[in-house]
Amino acid sequence: MLPWRVNVISDPMTTDSTHSHPHPHSHEPLWKHDGVRVIGAGQLDSNTAQTPGMDRSAAINFARVGAQKLWAGTVTIHADAKTGAHHHGPLESVIYVIRGKARMRWGEHLEFTAEAGPGDFIYVPPYVPHQEINASATELLECVLCRSDGEAVAVNLDIEPAEKPQSVLWIDPTHPQGGV
Repeated sequence: MLPWRVNVISDPMTTDSTHSHPHPHSHEPLWKHDGVRVIGAGQLDSNTAQTPGMDRSAAINFARVGAQKLWAGTVTIHADAKTGAHHHGPLESVIYVIRGKARMRWGEHLEFTAEAGPGDFIYVPPYVPHQEINASATELLECVLCRSDGEAVAVNLDIEPAEKPQSVLWIDPTHPQGGV
């Protein structure tokens, strides 16, 4: 027996053998529809908050699968694109780099920097001021992004970014203040 396998043993004294499967009118989950979900690569939803220079597509969120505590999807960051300084409030973020080179700047003055390439993970803790940058002037940066809540939280900060973003406003439901 595999160590992760769980055997469920029914008590014949408490099991109704005539009704061994859930019914739509019961409060039991319909595991066929409420269990594991697979979102195929061609099924991502690009009807999400978009930012000039970045293309996001949702795979996992409340609207698509009923996720209560996370958001996951893809983001493609155009060559040489940069965000302004911001943080995501109480949310934790994980970025997995598929292709390209990411540069992250963080700190009260964005004084710290790190780069990540294909196969690398980036963790951004809650409330950390940061700037996301495609470190390549010619190639796309493709990533998987996961956040610890389905709410889109982004707080633009009034600090000078370490690397100036292009003069394209960052306006979408995630960044309603219109920061750069």
